[in-house]
Amino acid sequence: MSVSFEEIKVGDSWRSTGRTLTEAELTLACMTSGDWHPIHADAQYAKSSVGGARIFQGTYCLHVAIAMASHFPDLGPAVIGALGFREWKFLAPVVPGDTVHVEVEIHGKRLTSDGKRGVIERRIRLVNHEDVTVQEGIATMMAAAGVAS
Repeated sequence: MSVSFEEIKVGDSWRSTGRTLTEAELTLACMTSGDWHPIHADAQYAKSSVGGARIFQGTYCLHVAIAMASHFPDLGPAVIGALGFREWKFLAPVVPGDTVHVEVEIHGKRLTSDGKRGVIERRIRLVNHEDVTVQEGIATMMAAAGVAS
């Protein structure tokens, strides 16, 4: 059930269900990004790395985190679009087979000067199955204000 901009409160939070990242996704990430660094693509090379295995590109995991967080809060048709990211950190490696979920908390909100739109700041954490935060940061989005849910 969608909510309106006005119903959202700083401190509101959500947790998604889990999602297991696969070998196929790592290959797809290499293919679509063109990033075939051995840490992502060469199992023998990666064995001797800090993580001990091939790891996902940090930007792929950012993509996953934002997608998983897209319905928190569920603003329905009021969503206008993303405004950007800040303070995004890659904190720990993510490997094929890891199951991740996101934790989303409303960090801030304000109306724009015309009062017709609202800016929402969400702190998003990508957390693995060992309860380790692997990435986190703030994502800012814009939504229509005054739209009934």
